[in-house]
Amino acid sequence: MADLTPLLAYRWSPRAFDPSAGLTPDEAASLLEAARWAPSAENGQPWRFALGHRDDETWKRILISLPVGDQGWIRHAATLVVGAHTGADAERAAYDLGQAIAHLTVQATALGLHVHQLTGFDRACLAAELDLPCGVRPLVVAAVGRLGDPFALPADLCARETGLRHRRPVADLLLR
Repeated sequence: MADLTPLLAYRWSPRAFDPSAGLTPDEAASLLEAARWAPSAENGQPWRFALGHRDDETWKRILISLPVGDQGWIRHAATLVVGAHTGADAERAAYDLGQAIAHLTVQATALGLHVHQLTGFDRACLAAELDLPCGVRPLVVAAVGRLGDPFALPADLCARETGLRHRRPVADLLLR
């Protein structure tokens, strides 16, 4: 395998979060600072974020927009981060938001935290629950926290959580 920084090599998206561990204000600020410094087209920085910390009102409003099947494990995450974008060019803004979320994720890894990103949720519900302004489009919810016990998950999720990680070979990713 080619040389890869440990911050990327050790990044993964767990479902087992420690239900007793929270994020400090400094950790949350560090994640947002990393996202803030992500590159964006023409420095537009079209990303917007909402943070809900476990059991606060924002966290509850985010949680109810997620699929019921995911709520069972994601409720243990310390923080839920909504990533939304603005601007007339929605495709470019979504790409830029992806950069910001990637920066947030790498920073989380550097802090000993883990992130699991979800895009399959009820966007209209989330926008209404958070009373998002017109033109602010939620695209991702990132669960952030410290690792928990994978054996506390249902059997099917535990098997996925404890199994080997697989990535496609680089050759499969190249366009020919």
